Amino acid sequence: MDATHTKSRYNQKTPRQVLLEQSKKLRRAVSETDETMKEQFPNKNTEDSLEKELAYCHALLSVIKEKEELCSYPKIQEKLNLLEESVKDDLEHLETSQDADAKTGHKTADSSFFGYKTHIAMSEERIITAATVTSGEKTDGKELPELVRKSREAGMEVEMVIGDKAYSEQKNIEAAQEGGYELISRLNGIITQGNRTKEDEFEFNKDAGMYQCKAGHLAVHKYLDRREKEKKNKNPRMTYFFDVEKCKCCPYRDGCYKEGAKKKTYSETLKSDAHSKQAEFQETEHFKEKMKERYKIEAKNSGLKHRHGYDAATSSGLINMEMQGAMTIFAVNLKRIIKLISEK
Repeated sequence: MDATHTKSRYNQKTPRQVLLEQSKKLRRAVSETDETMKEQFPNKNTEDSLEKELAYCHALLSVIKEKEELCSYPKIQEKLNLLEESVKDDLEHLETSQDADAKTGHKTADSSFFGYKTHIAMSEERIITAATVTSGEKTDGKELPELVRKSREAGMEVEMVIGDKAYSEQKNIEAAQEGGYELISRLNGIITQGNRTKEDEFEFNKDAGMYQCKAGHLAVHKYLDRREKEKKNKNPRMTYFFDVEKCKCCPYRDGCYKEGAKKKTYSETLKSDAHSKQAEFQETEHFKEKMKERYKIEAKNSGLKHRHGYDAATSSGLINMEMQGAMTIFAVNLKRIIKLISEK
């Protein structure tokens, strides 16, 4: 199992780009009604600065509001209100795109993409047996039970699941035990969820090596507390620090961020008893031998992107992305089946 990302057809607009677009529409609507207003408009901002763009929008709004007659026109009033609301809105709400379902995901701590993720299950013969499509911010490991279920419905006998560290969380280990299959996934010292709290609000992003909150914001840095002094016989904990400026305007701040707090952190124990058996299992020769098979799905992901155009979405919306995924996977599977038949 693995996940591959697909970029949205449309680029995400920055807050400044949103303001630029809305102020332009407002100026045009005003000019069409009264051409003399062009002379009264403030000088446009030419610098790539959000603060200066906000200042320009404030000045533009002030000039237009002085003309009450103009503001009474519906086409002007609508665009005036929209720009005014955008200026007041938080930066988080200003980030828009023509693709409403696409989200920002993280490939590493320093790089991100705007689009979708396709979570894939594949047989050892390199035939894709199941897939799910999600927005880009979703973590890989959560899709394991669904991919196993779909594979079994398709007629697969699932005896083993091979995946990267994203799939080694506690729930997946328990699901493997209950489902009667082996989980070939190395433990990550960070991705233990046995003693976690608020696990529905904070999820580990294995590509970035950081936790992300419910709103999709990634932690900015982390600190290892070894707890060696007054906290003897305690497992070490990793503390993740989030950007409080984002927390202040987050739509999920109630119950998460305390007003006036100078920092927002999330801590978790690095090692829990829930992973002890898996830790022993991953040291066996059987585990190490099967782990070598994981390269196959990396090659499959590369083929989907570079040979079949799956690196970018052809349309917008999650439903259209699912359709593109279904058609691409069908074509790839058909080619693989024909090749296997010809080899026989």
